[in-house]
Amino acid sequence: MKKIIVSLIVLATTFVGCNTELDINSDPDLLDPNNAPLSAQLPSGIVGIVGSEGAGMAIFGGFWSQYWTQSNAANQFKDIDNYSAGTADYNFIWDGMYDGLGDIRNVKRRALAEGNWKYYLIATTLEVQASQILTDMYGSIPYKEANNVLILEPKFNTGEEVYTYMIEDLNDALSRDLSASSGPNPGADDLIFGSNPTTQMENWTKFANTLKLKVYMRQSNSSRAAIASAGITQMINDGVEFLDVDAAMTQFSDAINQSNPLYEYVIRRLNVATNLRMSTTLSSYLINNSDPRKSAFYNSGNSLNQGDYNNTVGAGTIATVKLSATTPVLLMSKEESLFLQAEAMIRYNGGTGAKALYDAAVSANFSRHGSSAAAFLTGAYAFPDAGTFDQKLEAIITQKWVAGFPGNGFEAFFDTNRTGYPRTSTVPQSDLAYVPGQLAYAVNGSTGGSFPKRIVYPLSERNANPNTPTLIPITTPIWWDN
Repeated sequence: MKKIIVSLIVLATTFVGCNTELDINSDPDLLDPNNAPLSAQLPSGIVGIVGSEGAGMAIFGGFWSQYWTQSNAANQFKDIDNYSAGTADYNFIWDGMYDGLGDIRNVKRRALAEGNWKYYLIATTLEVQASQILTDMYGSIPYKEANNVLILEPKFNTGEEVYTYMIEDLNDALSRDLSASSGPNPGADDLIFGSNPTTQMENWTKFANTLKLKVYMRQSNSSRAAIASAGITQMINDGVEFLDVDAAMTQFSDAINQSNPLYEYVIRRLNVATNLRMSTTLSSYLINNSDPRKSAFYNSGNSLNQGDYNNTVGAGTIATVKLSATTPVLLMSKEESLFLQAEAMIRYNGGTGAKALYDAAVSANFSRHGSSAAAFLTGAYAFPDAGTFDQKLEAIITQKWVAGFPGNGFEAFFDTNRTGYPRTSTVPQSDLAYVPGQLAYAVNGSTGGSFPKRIVYPLSERNANPNTPTLIPITTPIWWDN
């Protein structure tokens, strides 16, 4: 995985190579963090986060949201598919995220000291984006003391603390006057929104606002539901603007070391293009609704029931997952933003505007995959505007689940834990009573019928930091999942 991150750094520097301050022959991690230009450190941080989220997190998310299942002709990801991934597995996800956050937090620290509010907003937004995923996947994480060269054994903050800090940090960054920003402006080193002076910082502001909305929404069913209600209601009343474009890294090409990290990891590094197979869960939902997105997600063939990798019947007929070298890594998609807004409307604004936001989100995802949603929005996927709250929520979260394919399944996993949608099947997928699209316990599951709720802390952190919490079972819910 480290090789993927280094490769992404090479790719990133290709796009900012016109900046004479950046030596593309030097690893940005080896530059002096106190004197290297912010334009050199920012892309290094971005690709560290993108590399981990776009490969390792995407792999876990795809399995646990049941977009794909382990091939019955290979065994690379059996431990994820059967819920047995342990402390010695996939350490690169944690290490890569914190490696990227080290650069991001150094940009933030220096931007604050220099009064460069543009870089400060960008760095804070990226810090929160990565930290939200880390805390939602692991629970307690180092936050306040993380990536501090003077603190080698950082304290772990509880999930509740991290959520409080994330809101505080976003509010602080959003309160700064961008027109009074000093120092250089972000340029081509901004690998997410580019250097268009007309839209760049406007998009970062909208991204920060939408992350706030997500952080509040994640708490909507928790002991801090009142905090979520107050925060989101205030944002609605203030007329805050949310993200209306993708927050994404798009600079990938179909070449070694320059492709999408999920593609790079699965297809190029592991060299097993057939490892990920079409899961019955998502494919049955798409087939049942005659959804054209199925052909964009999977090659032709049959599906495999989730976790049924020991089944060799018709092994050669099981469809593989379609992955592309040039697929963007979406830190947040336009669709996710619209679905979040639609949920906010049904929870905190009497449903006003929810249908339009939902329709726009579904349409955007169909368009992403070369199809039109028009007929579906008056048919199979019509928003239940006159329905109950639960019917509306199920429609939103179910379509949000589909829209997360392929790289954002971890967000769908979090949403399922938070809302209960998609629903969980009461029967195995081999049963004729199975309802298409319902999540099914893996055939070879190792946890006695309980679904995973988190990734366990990696051995790399447990060996290096005595503050690492004691081992928490993979089936223990995150604090907001109650």
